[in-house]
Amino acid sequence: MSDTPTPAPRQPRPPRKGTTSTGARKAASKSDRSRAREFTLQALYQFLVGKNDASDIDHFTRDLSGFHKADAAHYNTLLHGCVAQADELDAQIAPLLDRKLAEISPIEHAVMWIGAYELQFCHDVPWRVVLNECIELAKEFGGTDGHKYVNAVLNGLAPSLRAAEVAADKAKAPQAAPPATPDDAASPPAAD
Repeated sequence: MSDTPTPAPRQPRPPRKGTTSTGARKAASKSDRSRAREFTLQALYQFLVGKNDASDIDHFTRDLSGFHKADAAHYNTLLHGCVAQADELDAQIAPLLDRKLAEISPIEHAVMWIGAYELQFCHDVPWRVVLNECIELAKEFGGTDGHKYVNAVLNGLAPSLRAAEVAADKAKAPQAAPPATPDDAASPPAAD
C-alpha cells in the first residue's frame, strides 16, 4: 500500500457570470455590435443556404425581434460587405481549411466571412476582438467544436490581414521563461 493520499475528485468549474451553460454570452451582456454580428450571421446563413437576394434578406432581418438593439450600421456594413466580397473572402479562407469549402457548415462559413471581413475592412475593431466575437458566434450557433475550427482559421488569417497589429500584440506579450536546465534544478535560489 502506498502512503500517498488519493487526490480528491476535481470539482467542476462554476460558470462564468453572463454566460450560458455552453459558455456563450447571455443576451443581456451583449453589446449592440455583438447583436449586429448575430443578425448578420442569420442573414448570411439565408444567403448561403437559401440563395436569397441580399436586399430581401436585409428587409426580413431588420423586422426580426430585437433588431432595434443591434448596431444597424455595423450590421449593414457586414451583411452587404460580406455578400459583395464573398468570392474574395472565400479565396482568403480556403487555403487555411483542411477540407473543401463546400464541406464547411454554413454557420462556420458565415462566421469566417464575418471575421475575415472585419479583419480586412473594420480597422476600428481590434483583431483580438474580431476573433473573440467570431468564436462566441460559433459557440452559440455552430456545431460542437465549430468554434475551435473558426478560431484556427481566423488566427491563421489575422497575421496577413493585420500584420502590424498582430506583431505589436506579440511583442507586448510576456516572453516565456526558458526551460529549466538540470543545473537550475540542483542549485539553490539566489539570495535577495
